Amino acid sequence: MEPSGTDEVGAPKAAEPAAHRDWRKRLLLGGGLLVVVVAAYFVLAATIPRWWSQRIGDAVDGRLSTGLVLGLCLGVSCTLLPLMAAWVGLYRRRSWKVTLAWLALAVLLALPNLWTLGVVVGRGSGAHAGQRVMDVNAPWFRGATLAGVIVAVVAFAGFLVFTRRRNDRPRKDAG
Repeated sequence: MEPSGTDEVGAPKAAEPAAHRDWRKRLLLGGGLLVVVVAAYFVLAATIPRWWSQRIGDAVDGRLSTGLVLGLCLGVSCTLLPLMAAWVGLYRRRSWKVTLAWLALAVLLALPNLWTLGVVVGRGSGAHAGQRVMDVNAPWFRGATLAGVIVAVVAFAGFLVFTRRRNDRPRKDAG
């Protein structure tokens, strides 16, 4: 009787059937993951815009000034902070894990703007419901958020120009 894993001569058996099963397992796992991701997308596309517009509508409560201030604050902070986090993560060479952590932080900080964008440009029923809620309960919020985003992008561009010019200046020798 031959030991498992070797052929008649004692040489190891070819692992071809195991490799075939491994590819089949990976294919099934990848297909299952794809189905879960697509299902999660549709569930989130239907719920996140409704949820976000309700939260903003509750905070603004139909007041124009509150919609303006909240939109500007979220637009500026949820654009400038993610841009800065991405810049810190990508500015110097770091390990891929550290870079990925900074980029994940940038996406996390940008979520309120991304949710608002989903309400504004979304084409599904959740986005349309969110638009109606924001029309009534959060006036000026969407426009103020856009203005805040533009201000933050201009400020970040100014920051980049300032740091570039500061680093390009010739340095004076001490001696």
